[in-house]
Amino acid sequence: MPAAIALPFGIFALFSLLVLPIPPLLLDVFFVLNIAIAVAVLMVALNAQAPLDFSSFPSVLLFATLLRLALNVASTRIVLVQGHEGGNAAGEIIESFGQFLVGGNFAVGLFVFCILLIINMIVITKGAGRVSEVAARFVLDALPGKQMAIDADIAAGLITAEEARERRSEVTVEADFYGSMDGASKFVKGDAIAALLILGVNIIAGFTLGMISHGLTAAEAGQLYITLAVGDALVAQVPALLLSIAAAVIVTRVSDKRDLSGQIGGQFSDPRGWLPVALILAAIGFVPAMPQLIFFPAAAIAGAIWWGLHKRSASPVVEEEPVKETPADQIDIAEVSDQTLVTIELGYGLVHLVDEGKGAPLLTRITGIRKQLSRDLGFVLPQFRIRDSLDASANEYRVLLGGLPIAQGTAKPSRLLAIDTGDVRPGHGVNGEPTRDPSFDCPALWIDPSARDHAVSEGFLTVDPSTVIATHANQELLAQSHQLLGPEEVRALIDDLKDRAPALIEAIHPDPLSLGALTRIFRALIADGIGLSHPQPLLTSLALALQTTQDFDMVIDAVRSDMGARLIARICEPGGHLKVVTLDAALEGAILGGMVDPSTGQPIIEPDCGSMIVERIGAYIDEARGPIALIVQPPARRALTGLLSQRASRCLVLSINELPATQPVSVIGVIGAEPKQLAASVETRGSPGSPPEPMPMHIPA
Repeated sequence: MPAAIALPFGIFALFSLLVLPIPPLLLDVFFVLNIAIAVAVLMVALNAQAPLDFSSFPSVLLFATLLRLALNVASTRIVLVQGHEGGNAAGEIIESFGQFLVGGNFAVGLFVFCILLIINMIVITKGAGRVSEVAARFVLDALPGKQMAIDADIAAGLITAEEARERRSEVTVEADFYGSMDGASKFVKGDAIAALLILGVNIIAGFTLGMISHGLTAAEAGQLYITLAVGDALVAQVPALLLSIAAAVIVTRVSDKRDLSGQIGGQFSDPRGWLPVALILAAIGFVPAMPQLIFFPAAAIAGAIWWGLHKRSASPVVEEEPVKETPADQIDIAEVSDQTLVTIELGYGLVHLVDEGKGAPLLTRITGIRKQLSRDLGFVLPQFRIRDSLDASANEYRVLLGGLPIAQGTAKPSRLLAIDTGDVRPGHGVNGEPTRDPSFDCPALWIDPSARDHAVSEGFLTVDPSTVIATHANQELLAQSHQLLGPEEVRALIDDLKDRAPALIEAIHPDPLSLGALTRIFRALIADGIGLSHPQPLLTSLALALQTTQDFDMVIDAVRSDMGARLIARICEPGGHLKVVTLDAALEGAILGGMVDPSTGQPIIEPDCGSMIVERIGAYIDEARGPIALIVQPPARRALTGLLSQRASRCLVLSINELPATQPVSVIGVIGAEPKQLAASVETRGSPGSPPEPMPMHIPA
């Protein structure tokens, strides 16, 4: 029978039992089926490793209760209609329970039924219902915290989006399960009350019908009908008790890798608990009034259990897994490759910075910069690896990207680094080992921790060694951030945007840009300072640029033109004047008309000219006391960016097309101009409340 129609067919059969008369033989078959279902449910509950492994239990309990009530109705009909014919008139199952289990004495049967009812209703069902109620309340109260924990794990990159969805689904199923179990316990309680009422109806109605309709005496009617009613009640009560036990097992189950038998057996296998049992049983056996023939053998059995467990714990059996022999000429790929993109190597003198017993301050710092970089760049960075290095000196550290070192330095593990950020007074009197801050190349001192307050009062910025390493790693990784982006990260970004902006993704990927081409463009934009933290406007500009050209350089230029405001926001506050330096027309013309790199088509800047430009840019940065922008013609932007990116990182190179028309600027210098020309060309464009004026630019003919 197909599974799709099995359940509707079963429901229809239950309703047939409620309204249609059935023969006693078929009733016996259903009684056996009812007992088998109850035993099967109990076995599944005992073998489940976690409550959610039997998540369908509330529904199974409902259908089992309906089956039992339907059988009660069908058996009541047969008992009342055919009970006068004899003990087997309602089937052999009811007769067996009424005769064999209680010896044919209906009074004993009533007492046994009442005891089973009390055990089921007062003890097991009430306790299971209370546990279900408390568990449902606790699970629902903990639901927001579990959701926040999942969000924190995915933000930290500890789990993938698919794993997060699975965990959210598991949390939802858990809440629904315990909520359903809280209500399902009422089925068992209601079933016990219904069994008591049905027993009363059978006794009263059978006693009355036997004397009025069939002419039986009171003793005959009582003996016949009450025996059948008690047998019917016991037939229903035994599987009801089994289902109540299964419900109690499920709600009191604790998640474990073992089933309930293995869990209980494993926890009772501690020999320390059995020796007191043996001694106490033996002591009770020495009491004169106690039966020694029972207590002494029981004490001996407990002692034997203790001795066996003690010997097993003293010499545990270690099961060795079969070792798969690897041929001598075979090399595993894991032996020759490192799958970690970012690695931080520490000398043995710095290993304590990642010791969890001492707080692991470096791990906390590294996790913080990884989260911050992920927020700034717009994609989740892969996990960093921290390891010790035998090649490094005691206090040396290195930051590796793709196996290549991008930063290295020295940290004093028992010292603090006092950095002179420009606010230190002359003659400060702070003693320490002179050095340079590895992150910003500022003058610094390695000082004793006891001199921290003195250094702070003199204007120093003090940081611990873990902060020095983390900040240095952050600065170098930020400078190489485009290399942290790979196809996997781009795929995750695209999949995330498909649900929110499907039309935008269809305009870009997979046609005309494949995953590799899209990764190349994103890496170039990140290298230019345009992160992916706000991907929709960036992808919109990219989609518009692709409508006119698919040339890589032209697409990048078009996107940068649209994102010019975002580039300027890196060095200029909103509404502020952008400090600008330009090139003299003759100098710019010489650069554009000079030698060209045949492989890229970009201008080649002569060394003397490049040195002069770098020197002048450095002077303008010192004069401005902050970052500045060099505005050039579009064909010269890439060449000058390559020249200044490492030598003058505080100078942002922009083409004239990337400068928004509404951005107020202040031209502070013209490189290559004579002093008279410089004085005449320095003007301020735009001021608050006035329309922008054209900026003087020397554009070569």
